[in-house]
Amino acid sequence: MSTANTTTTPLADFDTEEIQVNMGPQHPSTHGVLRLILRLDGETVKAVTPDIGFLHRGIEKLAEKRTYPQFIPITDRLDYLAAMHNNYCFVAAAEKLMSVEIPPRAQLIRVIAMELNRIASHLLFCGCFGLDLGASTPFIYMFREREKIYDLFEMLCGARLTYNFIRIGGVAFDVPDGFVEKTTALLDELPDRIREYDNLLSKNEIFLVRTRGIGVLEPDLAIDWGVTGPTLRASGPDFDLRRAEPYCGYETFEFNVITGKTRDCHARYMMRLLEMLESAKIVREAMARLTLGPVMAKVPRAIKVPEGEAYARVESPRGELGCYLVSKGGLSPYRLKWRAPCFSNLAALSDMAVGLKVADLIACLASIDLVLGDVDR
Repeated sequence: MSTANTTTTPLADFDTEEIQVNMGPQHPSTHGVLRLILRLDGETVKAVTPDIGFLHRGIEKLAEKRTYPQFIPITDRLDYLAAMHNNYCFVAAAEKLMSVEIPPRAQLIRVIAMELNRIASHLLFCGCFGLDLGASTPFIYMFREREKIYDLFEMLCGARLTYNFIRIGGVAFDVPDGFVEKTTALLDELPDRIREYDNLLSKNEIFLVRTRGIGVLEPDLAIDWGVTGPTLRASGPDFDLRRAEPYCGYETFEFNVITGKTRDCHARYMMRLLEMLESAKIVREAMARLTLGPVMAKVPRAIKVPEGEAYARVESPRGELGCYLVSKGGLSPYRLKWRAPCFSNLAALSDMAVGLKVADLIACLASIDLVLGDVDR
């Protein structure tokens, strides 16, 4: 019995048609009301166009119709995961024009509040980053320490998310009894907890494959986009406003500015993980320096900011947060402009994710640590 010779003909290359897909604004992985217009060739991302503005509330215009103290609670609603930094940024701009001397105890309490807020924000980022990549357990673990920080904030000012705590001239309340002890207990636990997170995520093979070499952002490109914060430092530049342009006495504290080398999603994750330890060092040092004294400067009840212009900026958990304030000498700002770090950081996604798969786009978006209230304003 003879058999016919058969030859295998390779499949010809097929030309695929590019399609446009909307991801969001209801997609759970967009971290809020964000629409991404994707141009795809199969699963490969050819172009990403962020479409923002779904959460726009006209906050800069609202400032013109409210007195200075009345606007402070509205700043809580911008980057609502870093409300202490938002409070401080607006207050610092007003204080520049008023030439107010802040009491030393109030300055230290501000530092403690902002660094605890940074830790809480980074905990949420690390948990959500793992969750977006399919790891649900670390998300629950990291909420454990985050809730303890919120308990401390509740002791400090009676609120857990939006604080209205930092005021023009100081802070609303002094540190209550038991606060330092409970904060110290939390900081004692934190290194072991971070090692626990490290075992759950940083040593997980699936997590490493999903993050290493994904979403590389070159330092020159990051600077061109105006990227700041951990997203910038993960690409290498050593820029932290607490060192570059110190405020609130940060120049007197001992801490390291963490930078990365690999410039990818994994580096952006590690930035936040390691920064929590540096923030804990700052909080310890600030609590050790607390001495008796007032927590508010002598400012009038009806605050009138002298005529002029001022720009204040702060290193928020997401990058450079800026407030440009114009005063005509009245009870309300004449003009206000908010420099939101997430706005510039999101823009870099257009270059960061091109050529990746859709699943990798999710990792890139999560690694930026977006808060859409900060983007839209």
